[in-house]
Amino acid sequence: MIMWMPDRVYFEPSSLEYPLGKKIYKLCEENNIEILKTTSHNQVRGIPGRDEKSKYANAKKTLVVGTKKSLKLEVCKPSAHYQFSLMTNCPGNCEYCYLFSTQGKKPYVRIYVNTEDLYSTIEKYISQRLPEVTVFEAASTGDPLAVEHITGSLRETIEFFGSLKNGRLRVVTKFANVDPILDAFHNGHTRFRFSINSDYVIRNFEHNTDSLMDRLKAAEKVGKANYPLGFIIAPIVRHENWKEEYRELLQNLHRHISFAENEEISFELIQHRFTSNAKNIILERFPNTKLEMDESLRRMKYGKYGRVKYVYKKEDALEIKEYISNIITDYFPKARIEYFT
Repeated sequence: MIMWMPDRVYFEPSSLEYPLGKKIYKLCEENNIEILKTTSHNQVRGIPGRDEKSKYANAKKTLVVGTKKSLKLEVCKPSAHYQFSLMTNCPGNCEYCYLFSTQGKKPYVRIYVNTEDLYSTIEKYISQRLPEVTVFEAASTGDPLAVEHITGSLRETIEFFGSLKNGRLRVVTKFANVDPILDAFHNGHTRFRFSINSDYVIRNFEHNTDSLMDRLKAAEKVGKANYPLGFIIAPIVRHENWKEEYRELLQNLHRHISFAENEEISFELIQHRFTSNAKNIILERFPNTKLEMDESLRRMKYGKYGRVKYVYKKEDALEIKEYISNIITDYFPKARIEYFT
């Protein structure tokens, strides 16, 4: 299990006005972590590195502690109604990361300490949709479980949603440090999802994340703590022996959570995609990548804000969807496949 700690931490001045900011500052002092100051995350300077590859590696060991200035929540289809951020970016070094398109030049990890402001905003968004239930995604811009041992913010947020009548929370992770949230008051209002993939994808592309075995053990713990459980298989990659490996993945998953096979487990299926901008950044940071990014083998699809992404051709995507959906149905007959995209 990976317990990430930064080499250096930048503090925005306002962050030290909040209990969480003070807590992280004390943690840095106790662990001899370099403490630096910055007026804003946009003004972070001095991350070492000779070239793009080494700068990226050092940025991944850098934490910026600040406050969330904009509290306007973005729509989050198809996962939820809205998304919010406890943090941005991730300690993991996944070569295919979709955040390269939007945060490619700022790969350091950011934590927001003004959680009460965020909770007030969430309550306002819920009130606008009453009497409907409003669903919020907490992991669209980062992996909050990866820094939970530093912040404690995810547990706090789970318990906040546990107290809400018309609010529901969704979280996804590639990490396994679930012990701090197992006894949280979740009230069944948080669906905890794990990102899982074939052995080939995890071994070649998901660097500095927890192993599949650790994630499956964590999923077993979370399911037995009565959280609604879900899994994201993403990105689905058509690599050599992909059919055999994805079948093995779901067989392995069933061995760990067979106790929940008749419950409404959710699955989200996302095929591999990339943008031209992300491809360029990936090739700079991982010049020897095995990731297939040949535009001639793909079709163009327009995403959010008109951004062009490259996905598998329709016949290849359909084969992925039908093959994996059928295996899921075999092992988890009451599972709900929320979407394939």
